[in-house]
Amino acid sequence: MPLAVWAGSVAAQSPPDLARERSEYITWLEHAPNSPFAAVAQQPIGAGLRLGPADADLPLDGIAKHRLTATGGRTLLDGPEGRRQVPRALPFTLGRYTLVVDGPGGRPVVTVFSARRGDHHAVYYPFDAGVALTGPLIPPRKPGKVRILGVDGIEVEAVEAGTVIVPIGGRSTRLRVRRVPTGGEESELEIFFRDSTNGAGTYPAGRFVSLIPAPGNRYTLDFNRARNPFCAYSSAYPCPAPWEGNSLATPVRAGERYGE
Repeated sequence: MPLAVWAGSVAAQSPPDLARERSEYITWLEHAPNSPFAAVAQQPIGAGLRLGPADADLPLDGIAKHRLTATGGRTLLDGPEGRRQVPRALPFTLGRYTLVVDGPGGRPVVTVFSARRGDHHAVYYPFDAGVALTGPLIPPRKPGKVRILGVDGIEVEAVEAGTVIVPIGGRSTRLRVRRVPTGGEESELEIFFRDSTNGAGTYPAGRFVSLIPAPGNRYTLDFNRARNPFCAYSSAYPCPAPWEGNSLATPVRAGERYGE
């Protein structure tokens, strides 16, 4: 596939949809009960997870003894008030805590949130039209699936979607693209990448960016939409490992920053 088919944006200023996305995301981070700013713990449910007292698998201050179990595609919560089925991928409350159960059917994970908020705030580089690119997705040589950590620190089974070859900073770099489940039946074409700003303006572990479908069987890769993994906001989340080969030698000063 010739590299010339990739083209940069001709926009002179940030598009309205990008500004709206950022505003909505910041509002969610600052106010949602399941915001990563409020995350205090994340654990696999496994054969069952005890919640509440100090000697529980997940100690939760002020919560009586409860137990989470996953069986037959359902997640059940047992406690002094009886048994109830809890929703999948939707927040539910337990005392002053908010919990979310997510992850693959056979490997559910619970994330616990409190009213506490972290000290971090979402901040961004100025819009850079030179890193908004459009071009083709090259099919994978060996189609298959691989287990990875998603942006929320939960292990998912991602599909190898192919690669893109993008011109950044005068160099052409091949980046691996994977189709990552994001809850339910939804999935996104994601790129987890590193560049020379990591630890010097952006999160040390790297950042995620999604491919956006464009006309003519092409895709837009806009690094202005690059975002941090949730481990940037709370130590409750494990950080994803770098994807092999997804390193840019040039700095990408676009998208979400870190450390302010």
